[in-house]
Amino acid sequence: MRFPSFPTLIRTFQAFTNNSFRVANSTRGIYSSPQRATPIQSMHNIPFLGALFGTKMADNSNYPVQKPEGEWQTQLSPEQFRILRKKGTEPPGSSKLDKHYPDAGVYTCAGCDAPLYKANHKFDSGCGWPAFWDAFPGAVDQRSDSSLGMMRTEIVCTNCGGHLGHIFKGEKLGNPKDERHCVNGISINFSPEDKKE
Repeated sequence: MRFPSFPTLIRTFQAFTNNSFRVANSTRGIYSSPQRATPIQSMHNIPFLGALFGTKMADNSNYPVQKPEGEWQTQLSPEQFRILRKKGTEPPGSSKLDKHYPDAGVYTCAGCDAPLYKANHKFDSGCGWPAFWDAFPGAVDQRSDSSLGMMRTEIVCTNCGGHLGHIFKGEKLGNPKDERHCVNGISINFSPEDKKE
């Protein structure tokens, strides 16, 4: 049996830090049917764990698109709000955009429709999330993130401050910049039309 590499363990841990599990309620009785685990949206009801695992609101003060929390909640689905505005993480392999490799087009922010990534910058990293090796100049902002007790680099949309994911460098995955923008698929949309040159 081959033990997973350290980066794989970190990515897996990252995927589950914003998801906890509960046992689904059974109406038949405690011993009559098997219970199954279902994901809870996030750990925001437990202050210490919520702070540790990234349920902090996205900073809305320094971006061209600024909206109150209630307006974001109205505009976005509950899962989009949890990830884009509360800095959550979707489960690995859950996004239809993970294995999406068009010849042309643009990936845009699901919160504000700002162009973020070209289709030809997407590559298969095997991590379970859409991965890009570069972004449009000035489209993605990088910030230090110590939410898991280690330093990582968070990436956000420079137009609205929406949380996209994290960037990892030096993994030797064979792309020109030796970077992997690990993006939550629910944070982005795809447009076959080139919105930005």
